[in-house]
Amino acid sequence: MENKTTYTTRFSYAASDVAGQLVFCFVSFYLLYFYTDVYGLSAGTAGTILLIARFVDAVDAPVWGIIFEKTNSRWGKSRPWFLWLCGPFALFGVLTFLTPDLGHTAKIAYAAITYIACSVLYTGINTPVTSILSALTTNPQERVTLTCWRMYGSKLGVLLVNLTAFKMIAWLGAGDDRRGFMLAMPIYAAGTILLYLLAFRNLREVVPSEHQPQSLLGSFGAIRGNWPWFIIVASSLCFWIAFIARVSTVPYFFEYTLHRKDLIPLANSLDFISLGTVFFLPWFCRWTSKRNVWLGGLLGLVIGQLIVYLGVAQDNSVPLVMAGWTVGFLASGVAMAMPFSVLSESVDYGEWKTGIRAAGLLTAIGAAFCLKAGAGLGAALPAWIMQAAGYRPNVAQGAAALHAIEIGLIWLPAAFFTLSMVPVLFYRKYELLEPRIQAELAARRGRDAS
Repeated sequence: MENKTTYTTRFSYAASDVAGQLVFCFVSFYLLYFYTDVYGLSAGTAGTILLIARFVDAVDAPVWGIIFEKTNSRWGKSRPWFLWLCGPFALFGVLTFLTPDLGHTAKIAYAAITYIACSVLYTGINTPVTSILSALTTNPQERVTLTCWRMYGSKLGVLLVNLTAFKMIAWLGAGDDRRGFMLAMPIYAAGTILLYLLAFRNLREVVPSEHQPQSLLGSFGAIRGNWPWFIIVASSLCFWIAFIARVSTVPYFFEYTLHRKDLIPLANSLDFISLGTVFFLPWFCRWTSKRNVWLGGLLGLVIGQLIVYLGVAQDNSVPLVMAGWTVGFLASGVAMAMPFSVLSESVDYGEWKTGIRAAGLLTAIGAAFCLKAGAGLGAALPAWIMQAAGYRPNVAQGAAALHAIEIGLIWLPAAFFTLSMVPVLFYRKYELLEPRIQAELAARRGRDAS
């Protein structure tokens, strides 16, 4: 099975995730801090806004999925959404970080509306990044390669934001963080639009969808009995709760616990080293099973969390904390990439088992919903814990608040990384079916074409 993709396709697929991260990483890493320490909302209120957005996600993800399944344009099912949604998504990314002079209730309403709109649009434009993978090639190994390129793009986007965000905010704001956020975000938003347009121009959908049109809810049939998909959803949701709790608590931990606010850009920029493991992902998957590779990445994250705890226990040893942080990010490359890669296999599994190919719906829920729900809960849970412990912004924290920050940075992520390993233990059975599924699907498509 060849179906090799060109380097133009690979670079353009990577560009699609650089585009998304320029806005989404800014939101995921810095929105909670922006709400509490810049915009003036309480940690509890900020956490509630993030939770409300997750309830909306429970509705908007399957709705987007149905919309994608009903899409039939001259550009394909997934690709046109890069063109149609890049502008609105970038616009609401900018609006999310504005600070209009409003009353307290109106400020809360503005924050909720802009963030929820940005979040809904992110589902709309990020889901095609995942769903288009199954349409770019039928070769499972080539899909792993493309996923690696996507991860390169994702990590590059994260690195660009984390290396430049605080410095750009400080430079543009000249000491006024409100002004800094307001002026910095449009720069990242402009990059988002340009890169999505590049992906739209160069990517092509070459794998046909099912020939029979589905009813409005017919695509949900692809979920029936799709156990590989359920495994991916359960593990991914736990992973993203853990990962976002970990990174969203960074500003508080380094400022109030370690008293090293200057290390925040470095700490979050270390995410880029995860490419060290992503680079070897195709080789790992040839050397052992995808299940084992996936489990190894999640286990490495748990180990990294324990090393960070040892650093805290050793009188807040910065070298030990940073060592644990580094181990965690190295492991996260594999743990993050594997669900995106095998999600395409669950699309094939659903088509093989039910005759329904629902890439849009399965990826809308299996990737975008899990990512956003995990991001929201991962930021909300530490916020509520900090609020309950008496956290107050821009002052020295008491023992209870410091302990709450430690829970949000170390123990909450460690618990959810561990939970994310449980469903993966059962994935091997379905991985072994992949050659048979590809062969039978190819035979069906050949009969349909004749």
